[in-house]
Amino acid sequence: MERGTLELENTGPFDLQSTVESGQSYLWWRVDGNDYQDETVYGGESWYLTTTREPEAPAVIRVRQHNGKLEWESTVDATPILKKRLRLTDDLDGIRAKTPTDPLIETAFEQYWGMRIVRDPTFPSLISFICSAQMHVTRIHEMQQALRETYGTPISFGDSTYYAYPTPAQLADATEPELRDLSLGYRAPYVKRTAEMVADGTSPETARDRSYEEARDYLTQFVGVGDKVADCVLLFALDFLEAVPLDTWIRKTIAEYYPGCDRGNYSGTSAAIRDRLGPTFAGYTQTYLFHYLRHAGEEAPKGPIQSTK
Repeated sequence: MERGTLELENTGPFDLQSTVESGQSYLWWRVDGNDYQDETVYGGESWYLTTTREPEAPAVIRVRQHNGKLEWESTVDATPILKKRLRLTDDLDGIRAKTPTDPLIETAFEQYWGMRIVRDPTFPSLISFICSAQMHVTRIHEMQQALRETYGTPISFGDSTYYAYPTPAQLADATEPELRDLSLGYRAPYVKRTAEMVADGTSPETARDRSYEEARDYLTQFVGVGDKVADCVLLFALDFLEAVPLDTWIRKTIAEYYPGCDRGNYSGTSAAIRDRLGPTFAGYTQTYLFHYLRHAGEEAPKGPIQSTK
């Protein structure tokens, strides 16, 4: 087992807990099992765990934020992987400076300042968001763990054994009844068929080489992937920081605060809200809004918001 620390003094603001417990990723979990149990309190020092196949062999990474550093334990050198997966090279101050100013956005940034967008592995991100449809976050996490433990490669880590997320080939070998037995329900054939497509050579990675809207259209060829799931993968795995997934929370946000952005269809509303939130980094802004409004309750401002920038 390797151990190390990653200094954060040159990365700008960073909050590990808000980054991995904000609904962006279903590929990290808290070692103490209390994911999403203290959602209104962030900046904690809990250990989080994930698996990876970077650079080659399956590996386990455990990390926590403590005394201005990231402390990690892993089966590999985790520093470059953490920098990539947690986007520690993003200029968060610069991103915020390019974001339109309004009271709602400013409050969201202040409340969870330091939250980054994750950069998850593409195939696990794709499968996990296919599983996310109409499902509570805890159950989505449970599905991903079940897929790991049933089809993934075992990894010894200290006194424990963990499982890497299954490869497309490993998951393609699953049967639909087996996947249903893991509580995937109607998502089972979507997961199996998408895994088969990727295993056969249709790579979601090639979306990187396309313009944003072309990339979104490309991803919708995978079974179980609509525009919203495609936007999630683009934002949280493929570096399209302008993507704004129009899920239930963001649609409520648009109706309450930015009603002029509602165009009555996904593509039109998507373009309008991206322009309103600052086209280049609209995905960052929406993630802060999403996280803040899920917890703000009656403290959130009311009524349409006017931009001051």
